[in-house]
Amino acid sequence: MACYVNNHPLVQDALSTLRQTTTTTEQFRKATKRISHLLIAEATRNIRTDPTTVETALGVANGCAIASEVVFVPILRAGLGMLEAALELIPTARVGYIGLERDETTATASTYYSKLPNDLASSQVFILDPMLATSGSAVSAMDILSKVGATDCHLICIIAAKDGIGTFEKCHPSVPVHTSAVDPTLNEQQYIVPGLGDFGDKLYGTS
Repeated sequence: MACYVNNHPLVQDALSTLRQTTTTTEQFRKATKRISHLLIAEATRNIRTDPTTVETALGVANGCAIASEVVFVPILRAGLGMLEAALELIPTARVGYIGLERDETTATASTYYSKLPNDLASSQVFILDPMLATSGSAVSAMDILSKVGATDCHLICIIAAKDGIGTFEKCHPSVPVHTSAVDPTLNEQQYIVPGLGDFGDKLYGTS
C-alpha cells in the first residue's frame, strides 16, 4: 500500500490551524475546506483523462478533459466537511454516503446508513474520512465498497495514526492513503495523539 503525506506549505499551514485549540468553529470550517482542496487535488493527480483541443481567442490549444467516472464517498458525519471542496474541484462527480457510528467503549464501527451510486466497478472512488485513527471506519467503508464492485479506490484523510495506517494496509493493501500528517500514537480512548480532538465536534460546534 502507498501512503502519501502531503507536505506542501499551504497544507501544513491549514493543518496547524485545525490542530490549534483556540481555533473557532468558523476558522475550523474554513481550514477544513482549504486543506481538503489541496489534498483532493493531489490525490486525483492520476485520474483518467482524454486529450482534447479548445478554441481560444487566438487559436487552438491542446488540453485534456476528465474521462474518469469519479465518485466521492464521505464517511458520515465528519467526512461531509470535505465534500464541498471535492465537488468544487470535480462538479461532475457522483456522491455516495456511508454512515458509520463508533462505539466509544470498543472503538469499533457499525454501519447505520449506506447509499452508493451504481456501476462502481468502472469508477474511480475517493473515500473522504478526516481522521484515520484505528482505521475501523475506513476498513468498514472499503469492505462495503468492495462488496458492490469498487476496485479503483483511494482514501483521503487529513490526519492518520501510524497504527491506523498499518491496520488499513493489512485489510486493503491495494488502496492508497493520502494525508497531511501521520501521528505517532493513539490514547486510551483511541483518539489520535497529538491529533486535534474530535473532528466532527469541532466542525459542527458540538464539543
